[in-house]
This record gives sequence, C-alpha cells and structure tokens, in this order.
Amino acid sequence: MKKSELKEIYALIIGDEILSGKRQDKHLNYLTKKLKECGLSLKKAEFISDDLNQISEAIKDKENSILFCYGGIGATPDDCTREAAAIANNVQLKIHPEAEKSIKEKFGKETYPKRILMAHLPENCTLLKNVVNNVPGFSINDHHFMPGFPEMAWPMTDWIILNFYNELSLNYPKQSDSSIWLDNVSESLLIDLMHQINNEYKNIKAYSLPRLKPKKTIELGVKGDNSEVEEGMRTLKKYLKALGLKWRDT
Repeated sequence: MKKSELKEIYALIIGDEILSGKRQDKHLNYLTKKLKECGLSLKKAEFISDDLNQISEAIKDKENSILFCYGGIGATPDDCTREAAAIANNVQLKIHPEAEKSIKEKFGKETYPKRILMAHLPENCTLLKNVVNNVPGFSINDHHFMPGFPEMAWPMTDWIILNFYNELSLNYPKQSDSSIWLDNVSESLLIDLMHQINNEYKNIKAYSLPRLKPKKTIELGVKGDNSEVEEGMRTLKKYLKALGLKWRDT
C-alpha cells in the first residue's frame, strides 16, 4: 500500500442481510463522518449481495479509485469477498503467513481446519490489524477490505484514513456547505431559483431539505467548492429577497 494521489473515493458494503433488511448498515454513516473530518467525501456508495461475480466486477470498476469495502471476508460459504478481490486483481488466494500466525495466536488448535480459511488472502496484499479477534482485514493498493462487524472494521477505517489519506485533502478543492431555513414555503417555489444558482456557478450545487414536523420548514443551501459557496449564498439570498421570501440562519 502506498500514499495515494488524487482519486475518487467509493464505499462497497456487502451482505444479503443488509439488502434483505435483516440488519441495518452502519458503515456508510461512520465512513462519511470520518472522511469529512479530514476534508474528504465519497463519490458513491454501493450495496451488493454475497455474489462472487457482482463483487469482483464492482471491485474492478474501482480500479483507479480509493475503495472502502465492508463485509464478506469470513470463512462461511457466503463470504466471497476475499476470492472476489483476488479475481479482480488477477492473483491467487494463498495462505498469508502473518495472517495465519495472528489467527493461531487467537484460536490455537481451533484454527484448523476452518478458521484458517480466513488467512487465504490475495497474493501480495497488506494486512489490516483486527483489534478484536486477530483475524485481519487486508488492502491491495488503495482498496481496503474489512469485516462486516463495526467493532472490527471501524478501527481499521480510522487507521487507514489516518495513515494514508489524512493529508490527501490538501490535493482536493476545499469543500463547504452553507444553508438557511425557510418556514411555510412550498418547495416548488424554489425550483427555478435553484436552477439559476446551478447554472451561474460551476462548482457548487443548490439543495433543499424539507421537513414537515414540528412545522413545515425547508433547509435551503449551497455546497461545493469553498471559492464559490459564500458568493453563491449571497446570490441565493438576493433571489429570495426579490421573491419576497424571508429566511433565518441555521
């Protein structure tokens, strides 16, 4: 694994249990918050079933990107992320000596014949320490593969961001977000205004987030490149004033 250049960041969250609603995903919210702390953001997040072909294709599609992948690295038949990562990188699965050692230190004789399957990892991968049970995650360049359990995956996520991407934001345009509140205003009245902002400013986007309770309220704002957000908000307020609409700061 090496220090990364400017790349888009993706999340891949794997598991039939997520798609069926048996479990609720927690990784996406955690990852976005951690990235935001160092000025980074996701380009896209995908939820995928425990399907070898789907996972391998999704990994291939992110070949030149940063990828945070959660789930499917265990030893049961539905855990196929390790194999999918190997296929996507045109390498074989082999017992990783350090992974084998870590698993043996935790489970002793119980390591064989099944737990050792979790040490079968793509060739030339780098291990990610598991602070809970010693069963490691792994990285292949800027692709990072972690367990589905938050208590295991989140310390890995923290370590990855701190050690490889904490300074990456220096290469990205600085992003910010500015918004105001409008009470008892129909969202339809704001559509043309939002189009105007998006047309006038290349590097920001207007957005609206309506709420119905405890009263009808809309959060109206602009987000994007720091260099345009402040001016974009001034223009937004000018248009609101021309429409005779009042607002309050968030």
